[in-house]
Amino acid sequence: MAGFSSIAAASVLVVFLVMLSFSEAREFLVGGKADAWAVPSSESQSLNKWAESKRFNTGDILVWKYDSAKDSVLHVTKEDYVNCNMSSPIKQYKDGETKIVLDKPGPFYFISGTKDHCEKGQKLVVVVMSPRNRASTISPAPSPAVEIDGPAVAPAPTSTASPFKAAGVLVVAALMGFSAALLI
Repeated sequence: MAGFSSIAAASVLVVFLVMLSFSEAREFLVGGKADAWAVPSSESQSLNKWAESKRFNTGDILVWKYDSAKDSVLHVTKEDYVNCNMSSPIKQYKDGETKIVLDKPGPFYFISGTKDHCEKGQKLVVVVMSPRNRASTISPAPSPAVEIDGPAVAPAPTSTASPFKAAGVLVVAALMGFSAALLI
C-alpha cells in the first residue's frame, strides 16, 4: 500500500504542475528572434503572420529587441495603426528592449517609430483572448486583420480565478483525499 500512495502523491504533483502551467503568463519575443522588429522583406515575413500563429492571454508579455539608436516601438490606436500615424501614440518605447504586459483582452496595435518603416510593413497587431475563451477553446488566435473593431472576444468573467486553477485545486484535493483514504 505504501508504494501505491507514493504513486498517488506523484500523480497529484504532476496534475498540479500541469494545471499551474495553464495559468502562468508567458513572454513572447516579438517575431521569435532578436532582430525581428524591422521592415519585413516580404508579406510572409510580416510580424502579423507571426502573431497569427500565437495565442496571447491577459498577463502575457511582448518583448521587442532592437537598436534604440535606430528604432522605437509605438503603441497606437487602430486608426493610427491603419494610417501609420506616429504623431500621437498611446505610449512610445525607446529602450532597445521593450517589454509590454498585455493587460486586457482585445487588440493591441504597434508601429515602428522610425519614419516610413510602418508604411513598409513594420507594424504588429496582437489579439489577446479573454479569460473565458482561454479555457474553452484551443484554436489559433484570430488573424490580426485591419478590420478588427476592438475587443471581439467575450467579456471577462466576474471572478478573477482561473478555471484551470480551480479545476487543479479540486483535482489535487480529491487525490489527496484518495491518498489519505488508502493510508487508513
